[in-house]
This record gives sequence, C-alpha cells and structure tokens, in this order.
Amino acid sequence: MKEIKIMDTTLRDGHQSLWATRMRTAEMLPIINQLDRVGYWSLETWGGATFDVPLRFLDEDPWERLYELRKRTENTQLQMLLRGQNIVGYRIYPDDLLQAFIERAAKGGIDVFRIFDALNDIRNLAAAIRFVKETGKHAQGTICYTISPVHTIDQYLKSAREQVAEGIDSICIKDMAGILAPDVAYKLVAALKNEFSIPVHLHCHASSGMAVVAYLKAIEAGVDIIDCAHAPLAGYTSQPAVETLVALLAGTEHDPRFDLELIEEISQYLADLVTKWKMTRDAAIDRTVIAHQIPGGMTTNLSRQLQEQGAADRLAEVLEEVPLVRAELGYPPLVTPTSQIIGAQAVFNVLTGERYKIVPQEVQDYVKGLYGRPPGPISDEIRAKIIGDAEVVMIRPADLLEPAMKRARQELPPELIDKEEDIISYAIFPEIARRFFERRHKPSTERGEREEEMNETKDSPSVNSNATKVIRELIELTIKNNITELEWEHADTKVKIRRGGSALPPVVVSSATTAESVSPVVQTETIAVERATKYEEITAPLVGIFYRRPAPDQPPFVEQGDIVKTGQTVCIVEAMKLKNEIQAKKECRIMEIVVDNATPVEYGQVLFRVEPITK
Repeated sequence: MKEIKIMDTTLRDGHQSLWATRMRTAEMLPIINQLDRVGYWSLETWGGATFDVPLRFLDEDPWERLYELRKRTENTQLQMLLRGQNIVGYRIYPDDLLQAFIERAAKGGIDVFRIFDALNDIRNLAAAIRFVKETGKHAQGTICYTISPVHTIDQYLKSAREQVAEGIDSICIKDMAGILAPDVAYKLVAALKNEFSIPVHLHCHASSGMAVVAYLKAIEAGVDIIDCAHAPLAGYTSQPAVETLVALLAGTEHDPRFDLELIEEISQYLADLVTKWKMTRDAAIDRTVIAHQIPGGMTTNLSRQLQEQGAADRLAEVLEEVPLVRAELGYPPLVTPTSQIIGAQAVFNVLTGERYKIVPQEVQDYVKGLYGRPPGPISDEIRAKIIGDAEVVMIRPADLLEPAMKRARQELPPELIDKEEDIISYAIFPEIARRFFERRHKPSTERGEREEEMNETKDSPSVNSNATKVIRELIELTIKNNITELEWEHADTKVKIRRGGSALPPVVVSSATTAESVSPVVQTETIAVERATKYEEITAPLVGIFYRRPAPDQPPFVEQGDIVKTGQTVCIVEAMKLKNEIQAKKECRIMEIVVDNATPVEYGQVLFRVEPITK
C-alpha cells in the first residue's frame, strides 16, 4: 500500500466550477507560494476555460498568468487541462496550431498535460499526446466517464489501451459530472491497475455527494492520485475538499502527511475572497445530476447564460431537456465542447418552444462528424432535421483542416503583436483575442472609457427604445417652438406629430412591427404621434455578440443593398460560446445594417432592416 498523491484544482477547476472561472491572476498570486509548499503532486492552474475567460471577461492575458504562477512555484508541478484537438477552444483545430500551443505551454511552465477528448476518440488525442511527449513533459491520457447504454468498463478499457499505445505516462478517469458510483470506481480502477503499469489518476466532482466515497473505494483499488480543492472552493460542482480527505486518511498508510496549518492559511484567504465577492451557493448536493449528467463548470455557466437571456427561471426545464438531446445525439459525455453543444441546444429548444428550431453551427458540425465519432448512433430522423442530406465525415476531423499559424500571422496586424503567443491566442479565438489586443494597445484612459462603453452597451435599450427617444426629442421641439404639426422621415421611418387639446387621443407610436406608448411631455395637452415603417426587420433571437462575417479573414455574409434568399445566413450571433447563424425568413433586400460588427446585442434588438422582394 502507499501514500496517496493529491492534485490541487483550486486555481483552475475549483473556481471554474463554482465561480464561472472568474478568479483573477492578482487573486491567485498571494497564495501560490503557500500552495507550492503543501506537497501536492501537481497544481492545476491553467487550461480549460481559464484561457478564454480572461480574454473575454477579465481583460487579462492567460499566457501572462501562466508565467507569473510559474515564477512563484519551485517545488510543485504545474498542470493544465488540454482538450485534445480542441486545444482550449470549442472546435477542432489543425495540427500546426496544436503543436505550437503545446510547445509554448511547455516552455512557459506546464509540466503535466491532462489530455482529453469529449468523445474519447483516439483520433483527437493521438497528435496531442505525441506533441507533449516531444517536449519531454508528462502526457496524461484521459477517460471521460459517463453513464449510458453504450458506455461500459470494457469500452473504457479499450479507450485506455488506445492511449497507452500512443505512449501516455498516466491515465485519468475524468468524472466531470460527479456521477461515478463508489462500486464502479473500485471496479474501473482495479481493471486499469490490473492491465496497465502506469499511474491511475481519479478526478471527481462532488455534485451528487458520492465523490468522497468514490475516492476511498478507488484508493482501496490502488488509485495513485486524486483531485481535491481547498474547502472554500470545494464541494458541490467542484472537487471534494482536501481538508476532508486529509482527515479521512490521517494515520493510515495512505496519509499524505500535509501541514494542516498551511492548508488552513490558504483556505482562510480563499474564504475571505468568498465573502468579498459574495460567492454564495444555492445548494450542497445536486439531486438531479445522475439524470442530466451536467458537469460542474457547465451548471454555473448554464445559469449565467439563462440570466443573460432573461430566462433564469427556466433552468429546471433546461435540465430536463439536456438528457433528451444527449440521447438523440448519440450519448456524448458531457464535457467541453460537447457539454456546450448539448447544453446550448437544450437551451434553444426550451427558449424557442420548438425543438431544433435554432441549431447552432457547432451542433450541425457535431452531427456531421466534424468533432469526431459519436459514441452511439444518431437516428436518421434527427440527423435529417439538423443537417438535411449533408454528408457525414468519416475520417479524422483535423485532416480536413488547413494549417492555421501562417494564416493567423498574416491576418493579425503587426502592431497588435507583442509576442509569439499572441498569434496562438488569435488563431484559437480570432475575434475575442483581437478585441483584447486592441484594448491592450490603447492608453489607459481610453481603455477605461472603453470599459464604460462596454458596460453602457450591455445595459443599453433596444433600437426601438432609441427610436422612442428620438420621438420624444421631436415632441419637445414642437412644444419649444410652438409647432402644431410636424412630419419627419429618416431611412425606413416616418413620424407625424400633431399637438392639440384633450379631445385628441393619447400619444401613440405605431409601425409595421411595433406599437409603443410615449408619455406626454406636458400634462396640459395631448400629442398624437403617427409612425409608419416601410421596411421589415431581422432581430436577434437571443442575447449575444453580433458578427457580420464567419471569420475575421472572410467577407461579410451580406452588404447593404444585397438581395438574399429565404434561409440564407445574414450574420452570426455568438451566445453560450457557440455561433448561431441568423437566416433570412424570406427573400429580401438588405436596406440597412443596424449593428456594428463584434458588438453585444439584446434579445429582440434590430440587426437589419430589409425590404421584402415581391414577385
């Protein structure tokens, strides 16, 4: 028997699962030295959502976070979560980009790469394993654990054999939803230990409440390493608390012999952060997780995304829809990116009230086989509903892609590039990285103004509300200048204002698509407003970011004056980290593009004004 090793997840999966990945680098640095002294096998500090969230929401460079943490650790390996051919993104990327990323991450300080594929498809793992081995770093393979009619211990052993053949240094059982039962944990670990000589690592989330017992049974079966987090960032959708496991193992042959006072010092710092940011939890145990199997980080993100869509009260409906979508799409394990793919489709099915009315491009690509081989079959009916008669890809998805690094280097303006890593960030997240680089190169005063502008945009009224504001100003103009009747026309809108006595009807603003009420500017008279619109509108079906083009290096979907056909894509609205193509419902001419590229839009906001083509 042996002393158990522990990986600490506090600075990656802990806050990704409980805080939607919002811990900043400045909040990590005060405790990294203490974490380095505890005696952990490794510290998980990077990868997963901790790459794109800093760029999207924290105005931070994830590479700089890695370098700062590396400078402050001398005793402990740094570990990252690598999504195989998905790298740290949400789609398949070409091999040259994957290799460049791994080489830079290894040079920057990552010692252990936990490499996984959401579908356990070896075709999406082999290149990453090879590139990590070439850097001389530790390549940890992964079995993504889930429960379904097509997932068995024999199937997991087959996946492990494929990865061992590629040269992995250890194998991790990744229980991202916290659904691994203790008895199954024992059997799976025992089977792996019986067949392979490499270390076995177990990663469980505490969502169902079974994780601590699963860890103990896995230790009985010979597991080598387990994952824990410090108590303020442990439990529920995160990992079990290190304090709990240290107490349970104290005095046994598995005792890791950690300094409890040092652990408490770290946890107290984190507890103060919880208080400072008011990071409260809704529950201790998710009683429904066995059914929906949603992983830790996805639960908080689903809640946040529903709030953004103005539908926070519909989470229960989404959780019921998730297993239905998952079964229809071949029972993929719910881990990035399939967790986003299944989760987003479930959200759209609930919000639209019609299943598969909106199908994100990523869902279509998944059904086409562009993410890999689904574990189970997808019915012909569902496939036809999502992709029609499009061909399903049978080869390794990455083999279909052109190299990315050269193109990214050509596209990104030289003045925005500070280091080679910027090219990699841009190649993975073009729009997001470029916006970050542009903000980074602005003077601090301009950056502050930009942040205020972004905040104002987030809370700004819809286009219809802005039109109402213009009408109010016109009303004020008529009163100030004692004008009894005024007509105003601009673009697609015509407004007629009449002032008079109390016999007139109340203020009314009308158009082909809206009916608004405008409060009178003065109480002594009534003002009637007539507004006529000759154009129709294409509006945002959800909250997100509006993009005019499929990629930065490609032309816009449509230009002003273009005639588009029914079903033609006119733009993308990115929401829930997926890109949703917005299509014309009828043949029409684009008369006005209302929204600037790469700007936030609200539900129902006007994106285009169009003129229907009548034949």
